[in-house]
Amino acid sequence: MDQHHAALSLRGRTLLLAPAVVFLAVFFAWPVVNIMGEGFRGEGRWDLSGVATVLSDPAMVRVAWFTTWQAAVSTVATLVLALPAAAVLARYEFRGRRVVQALATVPFVLPTVVVGAAFVALLGERSPVGLNLRGTLIAIVLANMFFNHAVVVRTVGGFWEGLDPRTEEAARVLGASRWDAFRSVTLPALRPAIASAAVITFLFTFTSFGVIRILGGRGHATLEVEIYRQTADLLALPVAAVLALVQLLAVGSLLVVQDRLERRQQRTGVALAPAERRRVRTVGERWWVGGNLLVLAVFLGVPLACLVSRSFRTSSGYGLAGWRALGEVRRGTGMAVAPTVAVMNSLRFAAVATVLAVTLGALAAIALARSDGRVARSMDAGALLPLGTSAVTVGFGFLVALDQPLDLRASPWLVPIAQAVVALPFVMRTMSPALRSIDPRLREAAMVLGASPGRAWREVDLPLVRRGLLVATGFAFAISLGEFGATSLIARAATPTVPVVIVRLLGRPGALNSTEAFALSTILMVLSAGAVLLVDHWRVRPRAGAGTWV
Repeated sequence: MDQHHAALSLRGRTLLLAPAVVFLAVFFAWPVVNIMGEGFRGEGRWDLSGVATVLSDPAMVRVAWFTTWQAAVSTVATLVLALPAAAVLARYEFRGRRVVQALATVPFVLPTVVVGAAFVALLGERSPVGLNLRGTLIAIVLANMFFNHAVVVRTVGGFWEGLDPRTEEAARVLGASRWDAFRSVTLPALRPAIASAAVITFLFTFTSFGVIRILGGRGHATLEVEIYRQTADLLALPVAAVLALVQLLAVGSLLVVQDRLERRQQRTGVALAPAERRRVRTVGERWWVGGNLLVLAVFLGVPLACLVSRSFRTSSGYGLAGWRALGEVRRGTGMAVAPTVAVMNSLRFAAVATVLAVTLGALAAIALARSDGRVARSMDAGALLPLGTSAVTVGFGFLVALDQPLDLRASPWLVPIAQAVVALPFVMRTMSPALRSIDPRLREAAMVLGASPGRAWREVDLPLVRRGLLVATGFAFAISLGEFGATSLIARAATPTVPVVIVRLLGRPGALNSTEAFALSTILMVLSAGAVLLVDHWRVRPRAGAGTWV
């Protein structure tokens, strides 16, 4: 009887995993393998002679070097800025803390083109601070810091608030200063979480596309931007294939490191306790908390406020010219439809992508939650591969590979499929911890009382994971809404998305084009921010010490 149930359980897990596996095989693995094959194939046979040529090309070496060191600089700068904010939000209780924490998360789910547009509004032509830093490393690093700030706050702060404060207090009682107690007690305990946040931040800055495309200019191209240029502009498939492979190997290595750091963090012997935050009492604490909140408000708020302000600024003062232009098809923009049509396209595509990602991701997460550790880790790592692959490569692979047995290359529905490929790992990453936290004895008790496996899941599991499902839905929608890498290649002229239109407008001269782009970015910002604020409202707070970056 037990063996029969075990076999049935194995068969059930296989059936639950199959849709996600097939989806990723058809719409991720096959396009990527196909584009690699097209790039390495010469005159009907495999030809790897061009690999060494590409890797030794000084221009390509410069691109790889810039990609690496700008990511390293951005990572260090993000840690320096975000760690104090993580400390304040983890250790102090003050009025509005939940709101501040939610608002601090907003930049991470903003589309990268919105972040790029915000820093163009702040540091580009007609800058309100009198600086034109567009096309400089400073603008790129600041935008990367803005985008990844929440990664550090969530990852480190979630772990920090679970540390038992009495350990540090004991060191203070024994004569250690506040700094010595932090350095010798708290910091060693935080190192795994800080390292994990650093790897995640490096990963996102290493694969940056939208920010670099808008702010970088010709002299600052990352591997992702260069892959786009080689495929879309130059049609140099062998070069693009080699660069995509280099990026895939680099990011795959980062994912392995990240997985080990997370497991090390879970196995840490550090004493964890329920979150214990203290009220702000002394003058020093007021200055510390107030100063950090002020820095947070200025750094995260000013670019977005400037974006909104610039959407109303015209060559003759302030007005609604940019907003009115959203309903028009103007000459000189290169667009076949009005930007308002792009808004509706984005909403429709994001809704379809969300349904796909949440359905497939939820089924796979259920299966993985009931698998042993090694199988679950392997599948979890496999699901994260889309994050380590150039979205541009995936998009171009769609155009090359999806012509048989049905030619889908001209279908506008390729856009939500590509968005679902990107969002699926986030759904699985969000739902898996919630599912694994369910005590299996609850389900077993329901079955002992006569409930079928399906009814036991509906009556026991579903109510416990409902919030996690809503969080996954919100993240999937926000991510799909702002996806730009693959969409920039596969979106049709008649059905563009908002990020595509924003980049197109910012790339053309004229004050009205910029103002229109800022207005469109403001709309996308409001939609994405609304999704993340709902996510934070629905979020199940992690158990003590369980930091998270989503």
